[in-house]
Amino acid sequence: MNLNLTLIGQAISFAIFVWFCMKFVWPPVIAALEERSKKIADGLEAANRASRDLELAQEQASQVLRESKDNAAEIIEQANKRANQMIDEAKEQVIADGKRLREAAQAEIEQDVMRAKEALRAQVAVLAFAGAEKILGATIDEKAHSEIVEQLAKEL
Repeated sequence: MNLNLTLIGQAISFAIFVWFCMKFVWPPVIAALEERSKKIADGLEAANRASRDLELAQEQASQVLRESKDNAAEIIEQANKRANQMIDEAKEQVIADGKRLREAAQAEIEQDVMRAKEALRAQVAVLAFAGAEKILGATIDEKAHSEIVEQLAKEL
């Protein structure tokens, strides 16, 4: 056997094998590697997108939470203002009612005083007539001397 011929045969066989691999085996392997690489890249992109979406959702949730807290604080503040306003209105109403009752009581007292004065004037007039009758020893007619009685009542 000739070593050169064997070596040339092996080289030719190897070249055919390389050509066969390059033509029929290598393209599906490269396609599978590229497809796997693309799936990995798509998966990483999806993970990045999901991460960004999660961050955005968390930011929106925190913003909504802040807005809700602000709205709640504003509502509480308005409720406190309204409560204070209602308390002030109630105080003013009570003060007004007390003033009105005081004025009504004062007017009633003044009317009672006037009635008492009128009653006293009438009693004084009767006593004056009785005293005058005793002093004069004669009867005095109230109807005839009504002007004198009224003038006396006014003076008293």
